Amino acid sequence: MSMTINLLPWREAQRERRTRKFYAVVAGMLVLGVVLGLLVAYVYQLKLAAQQQRNATISDHIERLNADIEGVSHYASDAQRLGEQIAVFQALQAERTDAVQLFNDVAESVANGVIYQRLAKNGNSVSVTAVAGSERQVSEQLRRIAALPGLAVPSLSAVESEQNGSGRVFRFEVEQLTAPLSQSVEEALP
Repeated sequence: MSMTINLLPWREAQRERRTRKFYAVVAGMLVLGVVLGLLVAYVYQLKLAAQQQRNATISDHIERLNADIEGVSHYASDAQRLGEQIAVFQALQAERTDAVQLFNDVAESVANGVIYQRLAKNGNSVSVTAVAGSERQVSEQLRRIAALPGLAVPSLSAVESEQNGSGRVFRFEVEQLTAPLSQSVEEALP
């Protein structure tokens, strides 16, 4: 006697269980994948927010540094302008000192009987018009000018008789010897 066992419903039930189990595993994996994806997206979102905050902080620092740079450039231009003004003031001071030295030298050099009528200065060149009683006084005056350390040798340009004939009008030019401006500026600085 032979028995026939029909295994078809059992196989069908086992196949059905494996299929459900497979779908449950796939659904679980899908849910796990979605959860992991959301978790990764959340972590990336946190990193993005932190990076945006760092970028904003850096942008703020850059803006402050740009403002500082602009302020420094204003200070630099102000310092340059002040330096130019100091150079002008020092040049004026040197000219003032030169003018005082010129008048002191001229006052020291006046010979007896010589009267200065006109003294004009153009740069370092000094033009002088004076009246003397005689030719000897003219040459004495020119020798005294040449002997001064602050003045070069004078160049006589004209000697004329006065209109009333009592004296000589003479004109000469002389260079005033001065220290270069850079040296006088260095001396003025502490």
